Amino acid sequence: MTTVVHMLRHGEVHNPEKILYGRLPNYRLSERGQRQALTVAEALAGHDLAYVVASPLQRAQETAAPIAGAHRLDIATDDGLIEAGNVFEGQRVAVGDGALRQPKAWPHLVNPFKPSWGEPYVEIAHRMLGAVHRARVQAEGREALCVSHQLPIWTLRRFLEAKRLWHDPRQRQCSLASLTSLVFDGEQLLEIVYSEPAGTTDPKVTGA
Repeated sequence: MTTVVHMLRHGEVHNPEKILYGRLPNYRLSERGQRQALTVAEALAGHDLAYVVASPLQRAQETAAPIAGAHRLDIATDDGLIEAGNVFEGQRVAVGDGALRQPKAWPHLVNPFKPSWGEPYVEIAHRMLGAVHRARVQAEGREALCVSHQLPIWTLRRFLEAKRLWHDPRQRQCSLASLTSLVFDGEQLLEIVYSEPAGTTDPKVTGA
């Protein structure tokens, strides 16, 4: 029995301060982000969606809304899909212009393989995989949509592809409002399909 679980990164966020907003509340979609969500809703209009679930953060819930509405589904919430924890949350982190210039921040940068500045990659992968399988069960034989964030989705993908979890953030293939679709036969993962219904965006965009 084939089940597809689509991992959708939320749309662009209104973030004029250009901070790493992480898990902070009240970060909503920008006008462009709202259009991106509508574009994904249109792209998925002919799909057999049976279940829509999102991270508890506002930007993920807002991205899920037009898709769930088009399929007359409620939006479930799963904390396993939340953004990664990060000690630099609420600060500017651009190179040469922000928290990373301050000596007090440097102890958090000693181990990029864990990483030392936030939630360990392996923990992100495990909680995301749990959310995927919960969604798969809910949509068995049909399709599910999970709305999450760039780093968790990319970490999950690398975990499923048996690649090392630490990586160069500039090389992430996870644009805003992109879909990383996991195709299952029963509990077995058959393939991973990546698509960008709203177009390509820079993986270095602050936040996630």
